[in-house]
Amino acid sequence: MRSTETIDRIVIIGGGISGLSSAFYLQREAERLGRKVHLTIVDGAPTLGGKINTLKRDGFVIEKGPDSFLARKLAIIELAKELGLEAELTATNPAAKKTYIMHKRKLFAMPPGLVLGIPTEIGPFAMTGLLTWGGKLRALLDLVLPSKSTQDDESLGGFLERRVGTEVMRRIAEPLLAGIYAGDLKKLSLKATFPQFAESERKFGSLIKGMQHNRKLAAASSSAPGSTFLTFKGGLSTLVAGLDRALSGVERRLGVNATHLKREVNGYAVVLENGERLLADRIVMTAPAFAAANLIEPLAECSELRNIRYVSVANVVMAFDKSTFGLAFDGSGFVVPRSEGLHITACTWTSSKWLHTSPDDKVLLRCYVGHSEDQESIKLPDDKLVAAVRQDIRETMGITAEPLFTEITRLNHSMPQYPVGHVENMHSFRTRLQEQLPGVWVTGAAFDGVGLPDCIRQGKEAAEAIFAEK
Repeated sequence: MRSTETIDRIVIIGGGISGLSSAFYLQREAERLGRKVHLTIVDGAPTLGGKINTLKRDGFVIEKGPDSFLARKLAIIELAKELGLEAELTATNPAAKKTYIMHKRKLFAMPPGLVLGIPTEIGPFAMTGLLTWGGKLRALLDLVLPSKSTQDDESLGGFLERRVGTEVMRRIAEPLLAGIYAGDLKKLSLKATFPQFAESERKFGSLIKGMQHNRKLAAASSSAPGSTFLTFKGGLSTLVAGLDRALSGVERRLGVNATHLKREVNGYAVVLENGERLLADRIVMTAPAFAAANLIEPLAECSELRNIRYVSVANVVMAFDKSTFGLAFDGSGFVVPRSEGLHITACTWTSSKWLHTSPDDKVLLRCYVGHSEDQESIKLPDDKLVAAVRQDIRETMGITAEPLFTEITRLNHSMPQYPVGHVENMHSFRTRLQEQLPGVWVTGAAFDGVGLPDCIRQGKEAAEAIFAEK
């Protein structure tokens, strides 16, 4: 029997949302079980939060990293409640429900009932100008096509082509879904990205029928009916600040990187670049796959982590004076298929979508640049990147107004690309890791979901698993 006087020394490598969530739930589990724990968070950045970075400037609330999360994924809402932040949650502007997709340099409203690029209302889908009649009829063949006989993983793009055809995949699904991963749908794992698609085919014999069913369930259980996305009134950094306060007793080593791990007689040592050694009984690794592999590889084989490619992206935020802007928005923004040949992959009409982000007499736009097949645009110097983005919005929306200011954020090697077989690969890796390095846990965006709620859920699961060990 383990003594309640024994102190669990746990080092969390990574101070982003995965690391902070892991620390929060480790602390909570220890309290629940009456265990004593000493937690240390290590991160090379000088501040906590990872990619979450809210800038408040001249009355604007600007997200330099992620800007929201899916309302149907409850892990983040549950965490907000536990931190006393539920009242800070806010939904999208109900008057800005429309989202547009670009086709031949024109903006087409997404048909009502489109869920993750899949039609759930046949009438509006039949009327859209985004597709040819042949493309529409091919998509509706999903209702009668036989299901796949095996449950092997396949590419997301290959699955969508097989069920609803190439036109829907390229013109609608790809710009909508690829934005989440900045990836090529023909290279991304179906099981790792949208397992509900495969489940729809297995259970209902049709992707469309399955998504119709899921849509009804989501509407019944949503924490914010009518809003797909949520954020915080003061920006996503509200969540980081709440976790920071809740973890006030946790030791931090910020602005210094971990360089390698060493085995010790009773556990491990995490060696920092300043020479400091942190002794640990358990280690929670939330670093990107390539950084985790650098730390683990001398002690355990990490080929599965090395096979996860990362993509760099950037976003360009522009603020305008409404009196000189010359355009009013009736929606939340638009996405851009790669066939359009633009630098931008999407543009959020931020001040229209999120009313808290801008003074009433101002306009805020956020443009996204970079994907797996375009890693050159984000390397442009700042002035050339801004010029390219302004050229794109001039051509697509006729915007010629001069911005009041521009904020550029480059997120290098930030988007993990889950290859086909990813779920099985990660299971094999984690199983082997527990045999070769017992007590070392890996979690975060590289493993089981890139969204904020997914990272929080994984942090909670890691904490529960660690304290379930004997």
